Amino acid sequence: MKMQTNFLCTLTLFISASFGMLHAQDNNVNTEFGVKGGFNMSNLYNSGEDVDDNNILYGFNAGVYATLPVSDFVAIQPEILFTTKGAELEYNNALISGDAKFRLNYIEVPLLVRVNITKNFNVHAGGYASYLVSSKFTGSGDIVFDQEIDTDDLNKFDAGISAGLGVDFNPISIGLRYNYGLTTVGKERTVAGTTYTFPDAKNSNLTLYLSYKLN
Repeated sequence: MKMQTNFLCTLTLFISASFGMLHAQDNNVNTEFGVKGGFNMSNLYNSGEDVDDNNILYGFNAGVYATLPVSDFVAIQPEILFTTKGAELEYNNALISGDAKFRLNYIEVPLLVRVNITKNFNVHAGGYASYLVSSKFTGSGDIVFDQEIDTDDLNKFDAGISAGLGVDFNPISIGLRYNYGLTTVGKERTVAGTTYTFPDAKNSNLTLYLSYKLN
């Protein structure tokens, strides 16, 4: 999505400009354990192409997190999440209209470096690895269908980079994060001497989340 690409660029510039402020702030990182969940806007993009704003699929994520300080203002933040990804295609022509949704459900493990810019504001970046637990293809409108997809027909592992920002209102925090997939959703296979990958696309996911500190 173009807005997600712009979000990443803006966040990178903000992180670079903010490091000079760190020692002047009351921004100590504390050990935290908590639960979190949020709202996903997901899409798929083809290799070599930019992510656009079309075909957004809305979903959710939920799980647990920990914040483990390594200095006064820097921490490692591992998480374990259940998250939905995929894409939605709307069609409307003279014959038929409706939509088709390609849903991918993952167990996801982000590993992030969190930097407290101020006491109540942080930025974080790192990577994630995911395991595909289920997938479904559904349609509504003039053509209705609901079909489970065998995960053996897809790439069960996904990995990518993550970056985001958060605002803390102890014990609640809210934040925004973008995940950019680096592995294809589909498997490479050979049929009649021809090798192809289907679907030859990667995950893109923007998340608005809410977390609650338990300790």
